[in-house]
Amino acid sequence: MQIYRMPVLSNNYVFLLHNPQTQIAAVVDPAEAEPVLQKLGELGATLVAIFNTHHHRDHVGGNTQLLRQFPNAIVYGGSHDRGRIPGQQVFLQGGDRVSFGERQAEVFFVPGHTRAHIAYYFPPTGSEPGELFCGDTLFSAGCGRLFEGTPEQMVRSLSQLRALPDTTRVWCAHEYTLSNLKFAIAIDPENQDLQARFSEVQTLRRQNQATIPTVLGVEKRTNPFLRWDTSPIQQATHQRDPVTTFAALRQKKDNF
Repeated sequence: MQIYRMPVLSNNYVFLLHNPQTQIAAVVDPAEAEPVLQKLGELGATLVAIFNTHHHRDHVGGNTQLLRQFPNAIVYGGSHDRGRIPGQQVFLQGGDRVSFGERQAEVFFVPGHTRAHIAYYFPPTGSEPGELFCGDTLFSAGCGRLFEGTPEQMVRSLSQLRALPDTTRVWCAHEYTLSNLKFAIAIDPENQDLQARFSEVQTLRRQNQATIPTVLGVEKRTNPFLRWDTSPIQQATHQRDPVTTFAALRQKKDNF
């Protein structure tokens, strides 16, 4: 499975999955249709699936136009997003599975950013690592704002993702890494892994290079929103309980 990353809007990424053997493709969170259509034309591929993580416009904005061009494509989304995702035909719950080519993905129900958010995880196969498409739940060095969910939901959601293998590649939907790391450094200044990552990302962004995908093992060491149960984060928030620690951390980030 080949994965193409396409920057759209001001800081979004759309991901195109391509099976070169069968010339089929799927797209994750198409904010816009035109870049997807252009890449499909370059590849000579047929779009068979749209995998949406949640209903926000900057994740579903291209659905309708893509369906005009590929009316047989199937639109997937969370069961609780019924009526909110254009063209949705399949209503997924946590534990469901979806297929693309020879790969099968597990669906995670990860509310918090929205009440209906899901993620798609393709386990590793052969020499290929696991691939996680997590929308706006987990970001590189951060996590999504809580628009419709609660801190308790988000801790539970992130705990599911944190339990995946360290080698998992994380395809989050926004280029927020540098700003997220500035907050992380302020919260966890003695973290040497974090300091090294901050320096690396500064160099990448000066060169206008993408920081996505990230790797889950790196996130576990440097992302404060996956480290609510560590001493530095508990000390920074003056909390110990996982949910209250996370809630205090999220509030600090919202006001940063």
